[in-house]
Amino acid sequence: MSRRSTASTGPSRSTAGRRGAKKSARPGPHPTRKTDRPKTGAGTNSHLEREFQRWERETCGPAAKTVHSRRKKFTTSSGIDLPPLFDASQRAGGDPVKDIGFPGEFPFTRGVHPSMYRSRLWTMRQYAGFGTAAETNHRFHYLLEQGQMGLSVAFDLPTQMGYDSDHPRAQSEVGRAGVAIDTMADMKMLLDGIPLDKVSTSMTINATAPILLALYCGVARERGISLKKISGTVQNDVLKEYSARGTYIYPPAASLRLAIDVMAFCQEQVPRWNTISVSGYHMREAGCTAVQEVAFTLADGVAYLEAARQRGLNVEKIARRVSFFFNVHNNFLEEVAKFRAARRLWARLVRERFDIRDPRAQSLRFHAQTAGSTLTAQQPDNNVVRVALQALAAVCGGTQSLHTNSLDEALGLPTERTVSIALRTQQIIAHESGVADVVDPLGGSYAVERLTDSIEEAARDYLRRIDEMGGAVAAIESGFFQKEIQEVAYQTQQDLERNEQVIVGVNRFRVEGEKVDAPPVMGMEPEREQARRLAEVKSSRDNGKVREKLSALEKTAKGSGNLVPPILAAVEVYATLGEISEALRGVFGQYQPSF
Repeated sequence: MSRRSTASTGPSRSTAGRRGAKKSARPGPHPTRKTDRPKTGAGTNSHLEREFQRWERETCGPAAKTVHSRRKKFTTSSGIDLPPLFDASQRAGGDPVKDIGFPGEFPFTRGVHPSMYRSRLWTMRQYAGFGTAAETNHRFHYLLEQGQMGLSVAFDLPTQMGYDSDHPRAQSEVGRAGVAIDTMADMKMLLDGIPLDKVSTSMTINATAPILLALYCGVARERGISLKKISGTVQNDVLKEYSARGTYIYPPAASLRLAIDVMAFCQEQVPRWNTISVSGYHMREAGCTAVQEVAFTLADGVAYLEAARQRGLNVEKIARRVSFFFNVHNNFLEEVAKFRAARRLWARLVRERFDIRDPRAQSLRFHAQTAGSTLTAQQPDNNVVRVALQALAAVCGGTQSLHTNSLDEALGLPTERTVSIALRTQQIIAHESGVADVVDPLGGSYAVERLTDSIEEAARDYLRRIDEMGGAVAAIESGFFQKEIQEVAYQTQQDLERNEQVIVGVNRFRVEGEKVDAPPVMGMEPEREQARRLAEVKSSRDNGKVREKLSALEKTAKGSGNLVPPILAAVEVYATLGEISEALRGVFGQYQPSF
């Protein structure tokens, strides 16, 4: 479920990269116009080029003089110019085996597995979390009964920011944007009846990721389940929080330490766990283009691997457990090409920069979620179509797991009915559309292959600039990522207000006098219930042991040891998430942006 949906003026969508036209120092898009067509060699390619020029001159040109174009200019959301026709000569000079290759082989343009969905469908993992752990557990069981394949947990803002539900700053936010988790008692209730050794769980949590992972491990250990048997993903991507989302706690260096601690702990103790999901989703929701989403996300991924290498960890082993999380927007062809370009660019980056040769470590595996920012409160039934197109793009682009948003998420928390429609959308694509029966079904499309090249080239330009700044952490600290995203978001809003972009039901094809149903309002009872449960835990636990474990955590934080084991020891004596976060605040401080 997205919590950033647009409700009144339409979605904040990523559009043309005009920055390249304004400032020559910045990398612009890589257009494929007549003047930009690649040089062709002898034989078939030169013949194609001549025939294309003949078609432009004799057929397309005269028609253009008599037919009115519905737009002055055609571009993708990243500002890549779209010619009226793509053809084979536009990839002339390239090596199809080297650049496109085969599924399951470097550079993985066509997919990370040889047979992709012919052997196993993507994981249908609907994002859920609201109110109390008991309420969310009920929704989990409902989704599993409907055919969902894995869990995906949304946490409320206090949990994400390291505050217990009884903290003054948590007031009126408990259980609103996700489920409230304060102690292991909540985590046990959240996972009640879920076979942790059979169902994988994705947790969208970042600043407090080590605590939530420890709580999950604590529940597994209490049930007698080996940590080597549990599987899932913890997002653990703190860098994007500074760029786009804002749920950070500590300064970047301390946050990066915690993220790497999770990697190191899981490498030894929880080998089936994906220790980080490097996320471009939230940057795209904030307004960036598809090119920026690829560039900034992969730059963050490189920063994590570099930090792991500096820690002395086996980077090749770490890379095997790194996954990614991307957005899926409405521009169908660009989105398919984006995923293919990201896969190819990541494979090349890890080989070039880390000399990683293991195919498993080179392959970019990703979860996708349809774009919350494209959902509209006006004519919300239209969102079903938007989500279906986006989900189809994710599947054609080769996603490993997928969440489809519900039609009413621009209004409030989705109902069981709308969640079912969202899940059925994935199931119809999987079982009725036929696209899952062919590996990389749009591979070889002139348009998709050229857009794949263009996105990779433009993303590489961004990566060169980021390297010149000293890497992703330095670029974030200087505000570069943030400013680039804000500039595109502003231009997008301007385009919407000038009606240069059409949003059906918002600035075109509106229904006069349309009545939008009021969103359901969550009362204060879940917050009161959570505070009551928390008070019971605090009164029944051994507070002496809690103080002892928190003191040990502080001591480790002041040194250089891995923080996950003392966090795990603290949660198992029922120290709260807020108490653990506060102990770390006392050592690391709290981050305040300086720009």
